[in-house]
Amino acid sequence: MQKHPRFTRKAVQWAAGSSISALLWSACASTSSLPNQASTNTSSNSIDAIAKNSPSKKLSKLPLVLDDDEALAIGYKIWKNECRGSIEGLTSWNKGEEFASLGIGHFIWFPAGCTAPFGEAFPQLVDALMAHEQGVNYVPEWLKNAFARGERTCPWQTREEFQAAQQSEEMRELRTMLASTVSIQARYIANRLEASLPKMLNAAQEEDRERIKSQFYRVATAPMGLYVLADYVNFKGEGIRTSEHYGHRGWGLLQVLQGMNGKEEGKEALREFAASAEARLTERVENAPPERNEHRWLPGWKRRIKTYCMK
Repeated sequence: MQKHPRFTRKAVQWAAGSSISALLWSACASTSSLPNQASTNTSSNSIDAIAKNSPSKKLSKLPLVLDDDEALAIGYKIWKNECRGSIEGLTSWNKGEEFASLGIGHFIWFPAGCTAPFGEAFPQLVDALMAHEQGVNYVPEWLKNAFARGERTCPWQTREEFQAAQQSEEMRELRTMLASTVSIQARYIANRLEASLPKMLNAAQEEDRERIKSQFYRVATAPMGLYVLADYVNFKGEGIRTSEHYGHRGWGLLQVLQGMNGKEEGKEALREFAASAEARLTERVENAPPERNEHRWLPGWKRRIKTYCMK
């Protein structure tokens, strides 16, 4: 099996900007945002341009493997989607939710006793950081110690506690960690996309598998297709957990692909994906428990989906 190249210190510096120390300083600033492309050690290609390019390899013939440039470009775009690329948005807890959302992908972190029906990802990200030769240096000691004791839940029990702690030393250290490890988080997101197809095929009925695979690669080979798939699987999951269903209906990547039947490639594939995604999310809102009031999120979700087929 092909191994993914590890990010070097240079790559970490690239993700953070021209200076790690400058970004660390800005980790507690309320108006900080994505580093300026002009100040980074990148080629003349912009991040958006990299994300729009498809790999030259024939994806339908090989396992999906994103290179580091692709992973980082996609990570930046997802950061923009989740919290407008802001530093303050790296530590969030949305109104009406029972959990925190951290990092460029707003990885879910449950407090103790949380029973939300969604997949948790932040503890696994911390595991990835602690296993990384550079990433481990940015994990705060209090977080390392908690994980060593087996305490992997969010230490703030409610949104009110979380918001009140925004200027605490622990929260500042979390933002520093997350702002300094953009490339590692991007690889974490890329790894999830790479692993998504086998998981979805395993969960699907045998007679549906070939069509799901065909639609997956149909989207992947379109301009910006890798970003579209990575963003959606990070945004709403693979769709393989029955706990993430309302009324026995899911809204993950699997269900979006199952809603596609076309064969035309390129932009038409992205348009069909966006239409299927919007239909699945609308259905989710209609089936959601009334007390969750998910209708308030649907307009923003639709705006995000529209970016999948923009010129």
